[in-house]
Amino acid sequence: MAALPLHLRRYGDPGPTPLVLLHGLFGSSANWHSIARRLAQRRPVLVPDLRNHGDSPHDPVMTYAAMADDLAALLEREAIERAVVVGHSMGGKAAMWLTLHHPERIEAIGVVDIAPLNYPSGFETLIDALLALPLPTLTSRADADRLLAHAIPHAAIRGYVLQNLRRDGEHWRWRLNLPGIAAALPAIRAFPEGQHQQFSGPALFLYGTRSDYVGARALGAIRERFPLARLRAIANAGHWVYADQPDAFIGALEGFLDGL
Repeated sequence: MAALPLHLRRYGDPGPTPLVLLHGLFGSSANWHSIARRLAQRRPVLVPDLRNHGDSPHDPVMTYAAMADDLAALLEREAIERAVVVGHSMGGKAAMWLTLHHPERIEAIGVVDIAPLNYPSGFETLIDALLALPLPTLTSRADADRLLAHAIPHAAIRGYVLQNLRRDGEHWRWRLNLPGIAAALPAIRAFPEGQHQQFSGPALFLYGTRSDYVGARALGAIRERFPLARLRAIANAGHWVYADQPDAFIGALEGFLDGL
């Protein structure tokens, strides 16, 4: 299985040990833009679009092993010997899989509001609503927002996914590979079992106090694979920790990076 050439945004001046930021499901590198600009004042920052997202290629395979292979190939392409990788949600799982299977390329890992666990279903209705959107008759993104309001009542979530709606001439299209993502949801919700690699390097797990993604059962799973992990709660943040509390998020991450 060949790795895909991921689309990449670069911030800051080139230098040793860059920081790699990974977005979550339905996201893209653009989600990290304001955070990356601030972090790049002190270190180089690389932000790829994961496969089937953003401007990266589409592929029917969407496992964490495949995502990790894409990222390892990206590091090779960019001539990066070692990096610090930080991922949110699905990107956090991709970061964990990359770190566990390519530990020689990773100096440290940061994981944002996710754990190496299997999570219940919850995105099928959202994907069905996006697939049902009548793209040929859309007049604007506001029109799409109105049509999705019943199926996706939370305006913030609609705004998040609608960042992926693009207009090419007279036609609208999804940048996301929605059919591929829909087929891969069981693999995305899970974390592959049956292998027990450990990463003995520095690891930081940040989570929002208003999120239920990292609960009591997460601690054992985290410690099993990342024995030196530090967990830190970000007050008044939900699942999108870096968007809800950007200053607290950057402060916690910078403190971790300064201690490396």
